[in-house]
Amino acid sequence: MTTTAAVLQQAHALAAAGRLPEAQVLLKRIGRLDVALVLRRAEVAQRPTSAVAEHNLAALLGDMGRAAEAEAAVRRAFAKAGDAPETWLVLARALLAQDRFDEADAAYRQALTRRPAYAEAVRDLAQLIWMRSGDAQAALQPFEAALAAAPGAIDLRIARATVMEYVGTAPDIVLAALTADGSHPEIELAAIQAALGVDKDRALAHARAAHALRADIRTALKLAEVHLARSQPDAAQPLIDAVLKALPEDQNALSLQAVAWRQAGDPRAAELYDYDTMVGAWTIDTPAPWTSLPDYLADLAKALRCLHGLTTHPLGQSLRHGTQTTASLLTSTDPAIRAFFTAIDGPIRRHIARHGTGTDPVRRRSTGSYRLSGAWSVQLKPGGYHAAHIHPEGWLSSACYIDLPDAVHAEGRQGWIGFGGAPFTPDLPHQHFEKPEPGKLVLFPSYMWHGTVPFEGDQTRLTIAFDVVPA
Repeated sequence: MTTTAAVLQQAHALAAAGRLPEAQVLLKRIGRLDVALVLRRAEVAQRPTSAVAEHNLAALLGDMGRAAEAEAAVRRAFAKAGDAPETWLVLARALLAQDRFDEADAAYRQALTRRPAYAEAVRDLAQLIWMRSGDAQAALQPFEAALAAAPGAIDLRIARATVMEYVGTAPDIVLAALTADGSHPEIELAAIQAALGVDKDRALAHARAAHALRADIRTALKLAEVHLARSQPDAAQPLIDAVLKALPEDQNALSLQAVAWRQAGDPRAAELYDYDTMVGAWTIDTPAPWTSLPDYLADLAKALRCLHGLTTHPLGQSLRHGTQTTASLLTSTDPAIRAFFTAIDGPIRRHIARHGTGTDPVRRRSTGSYRLSGAWSVQLKPGGYHAAHIHPEGWLSSACYIDLPDAVHAEGRQGWIGFGGAPFTPDLPHQHFEKPEPGKLVLFPSYMWHGTVPFEGDQTRLTIAFDVVPA
């Protein structure tokens, strides 16, 4: 029996025992939310008057990117006397994913009316305010009432720090706000990022405190990251080794392994980051009924730009000075967007076939087939960029160029994608670059550090990105 089949069997057994939340966790782990959806719909049928069953269905539909269906399930939950703040949060997210920003704002506030210190709702509302306005003070305002209701609440302190960081608050101010009301493993973890921008010794102290309070994979990798930020690969290596022994495919650990080997001058770094082999540049196919790629890209760009109705970047991501679509493109009904997934199918399969099988972290996971895990569009403004990052839930990641500014042809690799340089090790710059071209699809391992060079001018840079996982 395959591992996937075994997990499916276990999930069905849990569902039969009435343990649907646990079954859903297992199904999400193997990417089978379609099976979870069948179970949730059956629960609604078995409990036709249950608002909770409708809420659970709505939450799953939201996770699947099926925003309109999620909204409909929430409305049914309300009709069955459901009025929980969690249900209002699901509604708000479904409305946001449909670009109904005023209604989403109102739904977030309804959630907070019912639970003033609801950290997820406060953070989401703050993010929506920020993405719509670019106003840092307005984005932070929802935390005032929340913290008045729950002074010093850990989840609110962390959420506020995230907002502060991504709206441009100075790191020392973020750090002071985080640490003002005592310690906790999550507080120590959050403090590391801010401290790296202030004092690497202090960052190490926070990382050690987090690991001492809770020795797990997250704290181990964060401690390893701080050692690498301090150019101490020998101190980081045992922590990385322990994680990779337990989780050989952990993309975060693999990304840190590459940095540690590079800092140590270990030749294995070049094997893990074999750019010539592992970074593939392909031209997407022209999907029917279009007869030329430029015509298709023009229609695709028009469709995508209709989805970029916000003002600035989301929180907690690599994007700076640009916008990102709020709903997964995988669920779009627009003909040009739907055709994109036909256009990339051939290049993805050719890329996987070119790799073949092997023992390295990419090839050993290959099954010869794939599925997409999320797809979104980014529109960078002049001066915009992606900070160096990885994709921890992926296997292969991507950048597909739809419409580009003239600056990509200028000096300085403006708007190009670079590989190899981690954000916490400025002494290790990118080693490999790919020049954007309309219709070009760049595929690479999800553990590979990558970012974008800022560009000048008055034009935007429009892309689609997605993650690929083995099927």
